[in-house]
Amino acid sequence: MLPLVLSLALDEAAQERFDALRAAHFPAQRNHLQAHVTLFHALPGEHLDRVRRDVGEVADREAFDVRVVRVRSLGRGVAYDLRSPELEALHRQLAARWEPWLTPQDRQRLSAHVTVQNRTTPQAARALLAELSADFVPYAVRGRGLALWRYLGGPWEPLGTSTFR
Repeated sequence: MLPLVLSLALDEAAQERFDALRAAHFPAQRNHLQAHVTLFHALPGEHLDRVRRDVGEVADREAFDVRVVRVRSLGRGVAYDLRSPELEALHRQLAARWEPWLTPQDRQRLSAHVTVQNRTTPQAARALLAELSADFVPYAVRGRGLALWRYLGGPWEPLGTSTFR
């Protein structure tokens, strides 16, 4: 069974901004996805019903702000780092529920980010990092829910979003 991915759904304006950056800077032949904040990369597909139930339970909460704190190099790409005590607590809560299933990657402390460029040359990545960092000022976006996806080996199939109050 194909793995599941869980991401943070962002407010519409933030999603549009990150999608535009990704469309402009991610290699087109590898850009199968919209911009996203992955919380869990490979949950077991056979536990879909349990995952949906748990996501619905933890999403029954107030929406919250997430700080976009810096532009960061990925070596061959660029990402925006995000910070939020609420998001980190939500991640820990779900990780505790799913601990027996988690991959080593998903057991790690959350490093929330939005990748806007990846798998390019180091030179192109350095140039974009300099461009995006030049006038960067930290700002807030709104976390509006949790989106569940099925990983299809590149593209993701949407399985639904549990919206925060």
